[in-house]
Amino acid sequence: MQKWLKSITENPKDDILSGLTVALALVPEAVAFAFVAGLDPMVGLYGAFIMGIITAVFGGRPGMISGATGAMAVVMVHLVQEGNAVGTALDNAIPNLGLQWLLITLVIVGCIQILGGFLRLGKFVRLIPHPVMMGFVNGLAIVIFLSQLGLFKNTVDGVSTWMQGTELMTMLGLVGLTMLIMHFLPKITTKIPSALGAIGIVAGITILGNIDVPTVGSFITDNGGSGLSGGLPTFQSQIFAMADTIGPNWSMIISTAFILAAVGLIESLMTLNLVDELTNTRGSGNRECIAQGFGNVLSGFFGGMGGCAMIGQSIINVNSGGRGRLSGIMAALILLSFVLFGAPLIEQIPIAALVGVMFMVVIGTFAWSSFRIINKIPRPDAFVLIAVSVITVWQDLAIAVIAGTIMSALVFAWKNATMIRARKLIKDNGTKVYEIWGPLFFGSIQNFNEKFDLVNDPDSIEIDFIESKVSDHSGIEALRNIANKYIDSGRDIKLTHLSPECKVLLMKSNPEWDKYIQDNIDDPRYYVVTDKMDNAV
Repeated sequence: MQKWLKSITENPKDDILSGLTVALALVPEAVAFAFVAGLDPMVGLYGAFIMGIITAVFGGRPGMISGATGAMAVVMVHLVQEGNAVGTALDNAIPNLGLQWLLITLVIVGCIQILGGFLRLGKFVRLIPHPVMMGFVNGLAIVIFLSQLGLFKNTVDGVSTWMQGTELMTMLGLVGLTMLIMHFLPKITTKIPSALGAIGIVAGITILGNIDVPTVGSFITDNGGSGLSGGLPTFQSQIFAMADTIGPNWSMIISTAFILAAVGLIESLMTLNLVDELTNTRGSGNRECIAQGFGNVLSGFFGGMGGCAMIGQSIINVNSGGRGRLSGIMAALILLSFVLFGAPLIEQIPIAALVGVMFMVVIGTFAWSSFRIINKIPRPDAFVLIAVSVITVWQDLAIAVIAGTIMSALVFAWKNATMIRARKLIKDNGTKVYEIWGPLFFGSIQNFNEKFDLVNDPDSIEIDFIESKVSDHSGIEALRNIANKYIDSGRDIKLTHLSPECKVLLMKSNPEWDKYIQDNIDDPRYYVVTDKMDNAV
């Protein structure tokens, strides 16, 4: 409890100001992702508030921001469309049935994520290799950049066209001005987060100068929304009553829930890992899984679209000085206050200012060092780095991370499969010794079997594992098979320096092997200074 209280804030001013900055950046993101999923903008905003406040208070690390995300929105859209189609086809047509199905799905998503936290699945983020992490941040930067390009379009009657002429030049000029302010403002003062200062200055210029530019309000109305104004999230008591309308579509609900849970956890854990590196601190992946789960469950009950950690907003928060839980709490509360009280003001903020902030996030996120080291790292690692970047842009972050981790694991397995060696020598008593070096596992079995000369070997054989380790069941079976071949041919065989775990597993299925396994009485023992000191005393 004391540790949690300490994590709330160490610098209230920085946390509050960074929370305000993040809240401003959350608005267009939440609205845009709601449109992607085929939902009302208020559903996206409520989801961002609920996810933000729950994970800020109970999440795995302070300073990380959660809300509605594009990675989950693209998975939701099919479910929402299918639900709406079913609702329209019913005798008594049910409007927004897709939303009701989504809310039920989010409750299931949250339960899966909570279970993942209690099963301690968060620790598996440690297995993500560094090339995958670099490819992930590079791909992420490209995705954020591409997502901002859509804001350089005008939408009229559902048709989008690129800006042209003076309108485009004005937009680019304001974006460039925002970026310049963010670059130079910290050199003048660090009392105000550069992103917040840039948004305020550019908004002041457009409002006072009466410059006609796309704003948050026009973005919402152009895409079919009615504005930011709304009330508090209300308990959706009818969602379980809608369960009767799902019928044979339960398999789609369950499969979508598992995909959403996986996407949300992977993106959240990757964000946690990235923020850990930026702040030189360490968060709790398992706790983050549980908090994400509770956030999605509550989103289902209170009409939000759910979500997961938001990498761009988390980076904005950290770079703006938000290191405590207070920053995330303030971001969520200020976002809600925008909905309740500040809609007319927030709707006047120019989209160009928010685009400029996100472009600076892109510059800060991209691992520019990857260009410098690409020719200095092993080719397989370089391939993984590039592949993850491409897959992130082509598909999504979760698929890219899974694919990259699998590729890295296969490369690791192949390298270790070729590392196994066998030094051969003959003792004075005529015993032939095979000194095994390298790991024995599923990938190295073939090379291991090729080391032995069953036809020409003498009557006495010793296989020494002092520089090797049997790593899995496949390795144990390979050892058992080669030993049985020598035993069946009438030879005397000894297995030396096996690990205790390997000996136990061999003896379980072959109790009579006790005579073939030699106790490790000559194993080297290594002591540290404290052990010697204790013995001396």
